[in-house]
Amino acid sequence: MRPKPSIPSEIEDYRDETWCREGARAISSVIAAERFIEQVGFAASMTDSRRPGPSLYIAVCGRRDAVLPRHLQKDRETSLTWTLKDQLLRRGKVYYAKLARGKATFIAPRLLPYFNAIWGVRPSEEKRRLSTHARAVQKVLRHEWEMASIDLRKESGVSDRTVFTRALDELQAAMIVIPSEAVYLPKFTYLWTLAVSRFPDDLMQRVDRDVALREIARAFLGSAGQTIPGELARVAGLSRPEAGRGNRALVAEGYATMSAPGFYELASEVAVNSPLAASLGR
Repeated sequence: MRPKPSIPSEIEDYRDETWCREGARAISSVIAAERFIEQVGFAASMTDSRRPGPSLYIAVCGRRDAVLPRHLQKDRETSLTWTLKDQLLRRGKVYYAKLARGKATFIAPRLLPYFNAIWGVRPSEEKRRLSTHARAVQKVLRHEWEMASIDLRKESGVSDRTVFTRALDELQAAMIVIPSEAVYLPKFTYLWTLAVSRFPDDLMQRVDRDVALREIARAFLGSAGQTIPGELARVAGLSRPEAGRGNRALVAEGYATMSAPGFYELASEVAVNSPLAASLGR
Protein backbone atom coordinates (compact mmCIF):
# COMPACT_ATOMS: atom_id res chain seq x y z
CA MET A 1 0.00 0.00 0.00
CA ARG A 2 1.14 3.54 -0.73
CA PRO A 3 1.86 5.62 2.38
CA LYS A 4 -0.84 8.16 3.13
CA PRO A 5 0.27 11.69 2.13
CA SER A 6 1.12 13.74 5.18
CA ILE A 7 -0.02 17.30 5.83
CA PRO A 8 2.75 19.74 6.86
CA SER A 9 2.63 20.99 10.44
CA GLU A 10 2.21 24.61 9.32
CA ILE A 11 -0.89 23.60 7.32
CA GLU A 12 -2.29 21.77 10.35
CA ASP A 13 -1.71 24.94 12.37
CA TYR A 14 -3.53 26.98 9.72
CA ARG A 15 -6.46 24.54 9.85
CA ASP A 16 -6.51 24.73 13.64
CA GLU A 17 -7.38 28.41 13.19
CA THR A 18 -9.72 28.24 10.22
CA TRP A 19 -11.55 25.09 11.32
CA CYS A 20 -11.70 26.20 15.00
CA ARG A 21 -9.67 23.22 16.18
CA GLU A 22 -8.12 25.05 19.13
CA GLY A 23 -9.61 25.85 22.50
CA ALA A 24 -9.56 29.62 22.10
CA ARG A 25 -11.76 29.34 18.99
CA ALA A 26 -14.11 26.60 20.21
CA ILE A 27 -17.74 27.25 19.27
CA SER A 28 -20.41 27.44 21.95
CA SER A 29 -23.18 29.61 20.46
CA VAL A 30 -25.38 29.51 17.39
CA ILE A 31 -24.07 32.89 16.23
CA ALA A 32 -20.51 31.58 16.36
CA ALA A 33 -21.64 28.44 14.50
CA GLU A 34 -23.19 30.52 11.72
CA ARG A 35 -20.03 32.62 11.47
CA PHE A 36 -17.91 29.44 11.27
CA ILE A 37 -20.02 27.97 8.44
CA GLU A 38 -19.94 31.24 6.52
CA GLN A 39 -16.15 31.43 6.83
CA VAL A 40 -15.38 27.87 5.72
CA GLY A 41 -18.20 27.71 3.16
CA PHE A 42 -19.34 24.20 3.99
CA ALA A 43 -18.82 21.84 6.91
CA ALA A 44 -19.93 18.44 8.14
CA SER A 45 -22.18 18.25 11.16
CA MET A 46 -20.99 15.35 13.33
CA THR A 47 -17.78 13.99 11.79
CA ASP A 48 -14.66 13.74 13.93
CA SER A 49 -10.88 13.68 13.36
CA ARG A 50 -11.08 10.35 11.51
CA ARG A 51 -12.61 12.12 8.50
CA PRO A 52 -11.09 15.12 6.70
CA GLY A 53 -12.60 18.56 6.43
CA PRO A 54 -14.20 21.16 8.69
CA SER A 55 -16.79 19.86 11.14
CA LEU A 56 -19.16 21.57 13.57
CA TYR A 57 -18.50 18.84 16.16
CA ILE A 58 -14.73 19.35 16.02
CA ALA A 59 -15.22 23.13 16.20
CA VAL A 60 -17.35 22.68 19.32
CA CYS A 61 -14.65 20.48 20.86
CA GLY A 62 -11.93 22.97 19.89
CA ARG A 63 -9.26 20.34 19.26
CA ARG A 64 -7.97 18.60 16.15
CA ASP A 65 -7.93 15.07 17.65
CA ALA A 66 -11.61 15.02 18.72
CA VAL A 67 -13.26 11.59 18.41
CA LEU A 68 -16.96 10.88 18.89
CA PRO A 69 -17.51 8.87 22.08
CA ARG A 70 -19.31 5.54 22.15
CA HIS A 71 -22.08 6.84 24.41
CA LEU A 72 -23.25 9.98 22.62
CA GLN A 73 -26.18 10.73 24.92
CA LYS A 74 -23.93 11.39 27.92
CA ASP A 75 -21.28 13.46 26.16
CA ARG A 76 -21.44 17.23 26.71
CA GLU A 77 -19.73 18.21 23.43
CA THR A 78 -21.94 15.92 21.34
CA SER A 79 -25.03 17.28 23.10
CA LEU A 80 -23.97 20.88 22.45
CA THR A 81 -23.30 20.14 18.77
CA TRP A 82 -26.76 18.59 18.44
CA THR A 83 -28.36 21.56 20.19
CA LEU A 84 -26.56 24.01 17.90
CA LYS A 85 -27.67 22.00 14.87
CA ASP A 86 -31.30 22.32 16.00
CA GLN A 87 -30.88 26.06 16.54
CA LEU A 88 -29.29 26.47 13.11
CA LEU A 89 -32.24 24.67 11.51
CA ARG A 90 -34.74 26.90 13.29
CA ARG A 91 -32.96 30.15 12.37
CA GLY A 92 -32.62 29.11 8.72
CA LYS A 93 -29.61 31.30 7.92
CA VAL A 94 -27.45 28.39 6.68
CA TYR A 95 -28.41 25.37 4.62
CA TYR A 96 -28.50 21.92 6.22
CA ALA A 97 -29.30 18.53 4.69
CA LYS A 98 -27.94 15.07 3.98
CA LEU A 99 -26.11 15.56 0.71
CA ALA A 100 -23.62 13.45 -1.23
CA ARG A 101 -23.08 9.98 0.27
CA GLY A 102 -25.66 10.72 2.94
CA LYS A 103 -23.40 13.05 4.94
CA ALA A 104 -25.18 15.74 6.96
CA THR A 105 -23.68 19.02 5.72
CA PHE A 106 -23.99 22.72 6.44
CA ILE A 107 -23.58 25.11 3.49
CA ALA A 108 -23.20 28.88 3.52
CA PRO A 109 -25.85 30.49 1.26
CA ARG A 110 -23.14 32.02 -0.98
CA LEU A 111 -22.14 28.50 -2.08
CA LEU A 112 -25.64 27.13 -2.66
CA PRO A 113 -25.72 27.94 -6.41
CA TYR A 114 -22.55 25.88 -6.88
CA PHE A 115 -23.65 22.87 -4.82
CA ASN A 116 -27.01 22.95 -6.57
CA ALA A 117 -25.30 22.97 -9.97
CA ILE A 118 -23.55 19.71 -9.05
CA TRP A 119 -26.24 17.81 -7.11
CA GLY A 120 -29.51 19.63 -7.74
CA VAL A 121 -32.27 18.06 -9.83
CA ARG A 122 -34.19 20.43 -12.08
CA PRO A 123 -37.98 20.18 -12.35
CA SER A 124 -37.68 18.95 -15.94
CA GLU A 125 -35.51 16.04 -14.74
CA GLU A 126 -37.51 14.98 -11.69
CA LYS A 127 -39.65 12.35 -13.38
CA ARG A 128 -36.58 10.67 -14.86
CA ARG A 129 -34.21 10.95 -11.89
CA LEU A 130 -36.42 10.67 -8.80
CA SER A 131 -38.08 7.51 -7.54
CA THR A 132 -41.87 7.15 -7.35
CA HIS A 133 -41.78 7.40 -3.56
CA ALA A 134 -39.61 10.51 -3.57
CA ARG A 135 -41.99 12.22 -6.01
CA ALA A 136 -44.96 11.29 -3.81
CA VAL A 137 -43.35 12.97 -0.79
CA GLN A 138 -42.35 15.97 -2.88
CA LYS A 139 -45.90 16.37 -4.22
CA VAL A 140 -47.31 16.69 -0.69
CA LEU A 141 -44.71 19.26 0.33
CA ARG A 142 -45.38 21.33 -2.78
CA HIS A 143 -48.96 21.61 -1.61
CA GLU A 144 -48.42 21.95 2.16
CA TRP A 145 -44.93 23.60 2.21
CA GLU A 146 -44.09 22.27 5.68
CA MET A 147 -45.06 19.06 7.44
CA ALA A 148 -43.91 16.75 10.23
CA SER A 149 -42.51 13.34 9.36
CA ILE A 150 -45.45 11.28 10.62
CA ASP A 151 -48.01 13.45 8.78
CA LEU A 152 -45.90 13.48 5.63
CA ARG A 153 -45.74 9.68 5.63
CA LYS A 154 -49.50 9.45 5.93
CA GLU A 155 -50.32 12.08 3.29
CA SER A 156 -47.76 10.78 0.76
CA GLY A 157 -48.91 7.18 1.08
CA VAL A 158 -45.35 6.02 1.72
CA SER A 159 -46.25 4.15 4.89
CA ASP A 160 -43.17 1.98 5.22
CA ARG A 161 -40.72 3.81 7.52
CA THR A 162 -37.58 2.57 5.73
CA VAL A 163 -38.90 3.44 2.28
CA PHE A 164 -40.05 6.84 3.52
CA THR A 165 -36.62 7.61 5.04
CA ARG A 166 -34.96 6.56 1.80
CA ALA A 167 -37.26 8.89 -0.16
CA LEU A 168 -36.41 11.82 2.13
CA ASP A 169 -32.69 11.09 1.81
CA GLU A 170 -33.10 11.05 -1.97
CA LEU A 171 -34.86 14.42 -1.95
CA GLN A 172 -32.22 15.92 0.36
CA ALA A 173 -29.40 14.67 -1.87
CA ALA A 174 -31.17 16.28 -4.84
CA MET A 175 -31.35 19.58 -2.90
CA ILE A 176 -35.14 19.63 -3.07
CA VAL A 177 -36.17 19.06 0.56
CA ILE A 178 -34.57 20.13 3.85
CA PRO A 179 -35.45 19.76 7.53
CA SER A 180 -36.67 23.11 8.84
CA GLU A 181 -37.01 22.37 12.55
CA ALA A 182 -36.55 19.60 15.12
CA VAL A 183 -39.55 19.16 17.45
CA TYR A 184 -39.19 17.15 20.66
CA LEU A 185 -42.69 17.26 22.23
CA PRO A 186 -44.91 15.32 22.41
CA LYS A 187 -42.30 13.14 20.65
CA PHE A 188 -39.28 13.77 18.47
CA THR A 189 -39.84 14.56 14.81
CA TYR A 190 -38.49 16.78 12.07
CA LEU A 191 -40.51 19.34 10.15
CA TRP A 192 -39.73 19.20 6.43
CA THR A 193 -39.99 21.88 3.78
CA LEU A 194 -38.93 22.62 0.23
CA ALA A 195 -35.39 23.96 0.07
CA VAL A 196 -36.38 26.63 -2.44
CA SER A 197 -38.87 28.08 0.05
CA ARG A 198 -36.02 29.09 2.36
CA PHE A 199 -33.32 29.88 -0.18
CA PRO A 200 -35.20 30.94 -3.34
CA ASP A 201 -32.64 33.36 -4.79
CA ASP A 202 -29.66 31.08 -4.23
CA LEU A 203 -31.29 27.92 -5.58
CA MET A 204 -32.85 29.57 -8.63
CA GLN A 205 -29.48 30.66 -10.04
CA ARG A 206 -28.10 28.71 -12.99
CA VAL A 207 -24.36 28.06 -12.83
CA ASP A 208 -22.05 26.23 -15.22
CA ARG A 209 -20.73 22.95 -13.79
CA ASP A 210 -17.08 23.88 -14.26
CA VAL A 211 -17.66 27.17 -12.44
CA ALA A 212 -19.36 25.27 -9.62
CA LEU A 213 -16.42 22.84 -9.28
CA ARG A 214 -13.97 25.74 -9.18
CA GLU A 215 -15.88 27.62 -6.48
CA ILE A 216 -16.36 24.56 -4.28
CA ALA A 217 -12.64 23.88 -4.61
CA ARG A 218 -11.90 27.53 -3.78
CA ALA A 219 -13.98 27.40 -0.61
CA PHE A 220 -12.24 24.26 0.61
CA LEU A 221 -8.71 25.35 -0.28
CA GLY A 222 -9.26 28.75 1.30
CA SER A 223 -10.02 27.17 4.67
CA ALA A 224 -7.67 24.17 4.35
CA GLY A 225 -4.58 26.01 3.07
CA GLN A 226 -3.51 22.92 1.15
CA THR A 227 -5.23 19.84 -0.22
CA ILE A 228 -3.71 16.40 -0.75
CA PRO A 229 -4.76 13.72 -3.28
CA GLY A 230 -8.38 12.69 -2.82
CA GLU A 231 -9.07 15.07 0.06
CA LEU A 232 -11.42 17.49 -1.70
CA ALA A 233 -13.29 14.56 -3.26
CA ARG A 234 -13.88 12.99 0.16
CA VAL A 235 -14.87 16.21 1.90
CA ALA A 236 -17.22 17.55 -0.78
CA GLY A 237 -18.52 14.25 -2.13
CA LEU A 238 -17.11 14.87 -5.62
CA SER A 239 -15.49 12.35 -7.90
CA ARG A 240 -11.70 12.59 -8.03
CA PRO A 241 -11.65 13.75 -11.68
CA GLU A 242 -14.13 16.55 -10.92
CA ALA A 243 -12.25 17.60 -7.79
CA GLY A 244 -9.11 17.77 -9.92
CA ARG A 245 -10.87 19.95 -12.48
CA GLY A 246 -11.89 22.37 -9.77
CA ASN A 247 -8.39 22.57 -8.29
CA ARG A 248 -6.68 22.96 -11.67
CA ALA A 249 -9.03 25.85 -12.49
CA LEU A 250 -7.74 27.60 -9.36
CA VAL A 251 -4.16 27.08 -10.53
CA ALA A 252 -5.02 28.52 -13.95
CA GLU A 253 -6.29 31.76 -12.40
CA GLY A 254 -3.38 32.07 -9.96
CA TYR A 255 -5.38 31.36 -6.80
CA ALA A 256 -3.48 28.13 -6.12
CA THR A 257 -0.24 26.38 -7.01
CA MET A 258 0.36 22.67 -7.67
CA SER A 259 3.54 21.29 -6.11
CA ALA A 260 2.94 17.72 -7.30
CA PRO A 261 0.04 15.80 -8.88
CA GLY A 262 -2.89 16.06 -6.48
CA PHE A 263 -1.16 18.54 -4.14
CA TYR A 264 -2.59 22.05 -4.29
CA GLU A 265 -1.98 24.98 -1.96
CA LEU A 266 -2.97 28.61 -1.73
CA ALA A 267 -0.74 30.95 -3.71
CA SER A 268 1.35 32.90 -1.20
CA GLU A 269 -0.17 36.29 -2.02
CA VAL A 270 -3.68 34.82 -1.75
CA ALA A 271 -2.93 33.30 1.65
CA VAL A 272 -1.83 36.69 2.97
CA ASN A 273 -4.59 38.80 1.47
CA SER A 274 -7.61 36.47 1.67
CA PRO A 275 -10.72 37.61 3.59
CA LEU A 276 -10.47 34.51 5.77
CA ALA A 277 -6.91 35.39 6.75
CA ALA A 278 -8.04 38.91 7.58
CA SER A 279 -10.86 37.62 9.78
CA LEU A 280 -8.32 35.54 11.69
CA GLY A 281 -6.06 38.53 12.23
CA ARG A 282 -3.29 37.28 9.97
